[in-house]
Amino acid sequence: MNRIVVLIALLILLPIFGLAAPFFISSNGGSPDLEAIGTLSHLWNYVLGGYISSTLLLVLGVGLGIFILGVGNAWIIASYDFPGKKVFEWALILPLAVPTYVMAYLFVDQLQFSGPVQTALRSWLEMSSLWFFPDPRSLFGAIWSFSFCLFPYVYLITRTAFMERSSRLMEVSETLGYSPFQGFWKLVLPMARPAIFAGMALALMEVLADFGAVSYFGVQTFTTGIFKAWLSFGDRLAAVQLALSLLGIVLLIFFIEQSSRSKLRYASASQAKSLPKYLRGKGAFFAFAFCGMTLLCGFLLPASALIQLLLKQGLSMDIRYLSWLGNSVSVALVTASISVLLALFFAYAVRLQPSLSWVNRLLGFGYALPGAVLAIGILSILEIMQLAWWISASMMVLVYAYLVRFLSSSLQSVEEGLNRITPSMDQSAALLGFNQWQILKKVHIPLIRRSLVTAGLFVFVDVMKELPATLLLRPFNFDTLAVATYQLAADERLSELGLPALTIVLAGLIPVLVLSRMISRNR
Repeated sequence: MNRIVVLIALLILLPIFGLAAPFFISSNGGSPDLEAIGTLSHLWNYVLGGYISSTLLLVLGVGLGIFILGVGNAWIIASYDFPGKKVFEWALILPLAVPTYVMAYLFVDQLQFSGPVQTALRSWLEMSSLWFFPDPRSLFGAIWSFSFCLFPYVYLITRTAFMERSSRLMEVSETLGYSPFQGFWKLVLPMARPAIFAGMALALMEVLADFGAVSYFGVQTFTTGIFKAWLSFGDRLAAVQLALSLLGIVLLIFFIEQSSRSKLRYASASQAKSLPKYLRGKGAFFAFAFCGMTLLCGFLLPASALIQLLLKQGLSMDIRYLSWLGNSVSVALVTASISVLLALFFAYAVRLQPSLSWVNRLLGFGYALPGAVLAIGILSILEIMQLAWWISASMMVLVYAYLVRFLSSSLQSVEEGLNRITPSMDQSAALLGFNQWQILKKVHIPLIRRSLVTAGLFVFVDVMKELPATLLLRPFNFDTLAVATYQLAADERLSELGLPALTIVLAGLIPVLVLSRMISRNR
């Protein structure tokens, strides 16, 4: 049993070994070492510096943006009561339903020279051009889009940390002579620091993994470099080395996230939760305005823009839409089903053999793998084994990539469900003569049915939105909604992407509504 578990886990993580294979096996018969040195020297001299600087600027800018939006909204919702709070506390996670690349397309479409915002300003100011208006297709535009899409990662975790703080913490700060802001900055914020770092790490890993948004904004990051090296220049070693560089950055953030999550207990308190302070007048107005503007920019405006694009298109529908929808749903259903079965297998194996827990922790690394890095690892293995034709013949290579990327999310959900079942129930079933398989089938599965459905649901939606791995690994003539939306935007056919993009957003709303219901129950 132990060997089977370890073997399947190694097969799932095989793409990581594929990243190192080109350094030992050459595709053209030359010396792999010489090829690697030459490619790395070229990258360092011409493009690597630009990739590093633009990636760091993007990460720093988005980090600041999600800190302000996530921590600010979390503190207001957790600490104060004001008109509209009951709506904001769950509605502020709605931006998670909008993929970053969809937000990017809509941001540029609304703010470009021919967009409604500049057109209205030129008419109002009676000017032929707005020289002071910033270019939306820039690094600043990318930072803005990522910040409003990803701040809920910080908001969700930090809000919980703020709600679990000591009920007398702010009172203590007042006795020390601190103002409310000083009490927040010197006492509350340091206690919530692990939660904030964990949320920011999750969001920044999404930034590093993104391709659709950064390519549309023209920001040259490691992900765009990987696509150029593989698709435009056909240079396998350059793509692999860029992928390894990106993987190194992701590993650093992954380590920060894991270490921060292990310290989350320091952000909580054993005393009673504090009662929120009721705001009136200007305080209530500013709290409502901050939360309202965040929700407006993060979800309401993008959703209304998509609906407007759909209405402009009228009743006409691209004949390929049903094909895109069918491909997306089919590959998402297959991946979700297999991921739930694998998650149940690994979680139950650890329940029977706790010494195998390291396997599940290793599989948890999959969610930190950017789609482009994962695809390059798979492509390297297939090229070495001369099985690259599988990509054009079957969608199973794509399903395999999705499993590596998203298995950890379903595994976490199933593990939480199994942990709620006490060992005494297993012992009682064993006394009744049930073997391990019967206990799983007749006791565990019925009790964790909701966790299994939730695990499959989250994987389903993640697959529907995934773009980088799909672009590189999809079979010929197998376009998904995400790929179609990206291609329509790249061709500047924004008026036609309303329906596929809105479909992705509606699919993303499903887990968001599940989270919203959980929040309303725990309120």
